[in-house]
Amino acid sequence: MRSPRLLALLPLFVLLILIGSLAYHAFWEPKYFSQRREISVTVSRGSTFKEISDTLELRGIIENKPLFQIAGRILGWTTQMKVGKYVFPDGISNYGILSSLHTGKSTVAISVTIPEGYTSAQIARVLTHRIGTDSSLFLQLVHDSSFARELGLHELSFEGYLMPNTYQFYWQMDEHEIVRDLVNQFLKFFNDSLANRGRDFGLTTREVLIVASIVEGEAVIDSERAIIAGVFYNRLKKGMKLEADPTIRFILNEGPRRVLYRDLTIESPYNTYLHPGLPPTPINNPGRKSILAALYPVNTKYLYFVSNGEGGHVFSNTYEAHQRAVRRYRHLRDMVEAKRDSTIN
Repeated sequence: MRSPRLLALLPLFVLLILIGSLAYHAFWEPKYFSQRREISVTVSRGSTFKEISDTLELRGIIENKPLFQIAGRILGWTTQMKVGKYVFPDGISNYGILSSLHTGKSTVAISVTIPEGYTSAQIARVLTHRIGTDSSLFLQLVHDSSFARELGLHELSFEGYLMPNTYQFYWQMDEHEIVRDLVNQFLKFFNDSLANRGRDFGLTTREVLIVASIVEGEAVIDSERAIIAGVFYNRLKKGMKLEADPTIRFILNEGPRRVLYRDLTIESPYNTYLHPGLPPTPINNPGRKSILAALYPVNTKYLYFVSNGEGGHVFSNTYEAHQRAVRRYRHLRDMVEAKRDSTIN
């Protein structure tokens, strides 16, 4: 009597075994990558589940794409893939891959360094290159006054407030979050004590950052930053024009090149050769050392400085001494350029 019953149940057992086997292969079977311990994959904004599946197959992470897609549809995760850079370890299953893509928990942080003295446009290019952000949207947010007020700044732009540092960002991270992180780093550094120090000088935070940004553009040697700041304050006190080359480079926006005499006549509120006082806004995003130099300048009688051709500067009290230093620098520069040209030819 038992034998016919067992025979009748046999198809059910076989079906259950087949379903279990299919479920194992679809969800939990480990994927091995030969000699590689892990494989990274980037999921960008707007990627479809099909496109992601194609990429995973192409990278050798999955072998049976249709089975992977079936598993995704059964789980209902085909329309909820998180953008990011993922690293999948050897031995991961389809379920592990799908779970990571669904939750975003396996996204890998990407180290991004924002150098001191970079403008917002330069920062935008770094972010686009490193983490695939939308540079146009980033710059739009940098110049969004309503967003600035939301972050507690009554400014028309975040230029000067984007704190240089090394950050841990994620692939195609939301541009709002990035701007917020950069600004919050500045606000964390520029505490009440530093703000009060600026007020003791009769300067607003914006004015401190303007001075710091020009110092950042001029200084190469850290020990000279506070001296350069002292020179600029001396010129301001005497009603002299700052005549700072970095403000001309900001107007030109052509990358690093020598400032020419004709550049000094460009009409712009940022041209400190034409207009006395500070330019309207910071010309870059200065680092901590330049900000501290603007707040704690060296008390000096210097009114002029020019490059010494070796990374530092020659500082002078008088215009005559400054002109002698300028002639020495130009002679040295011409000699270096002549030697370089002869080597090239």
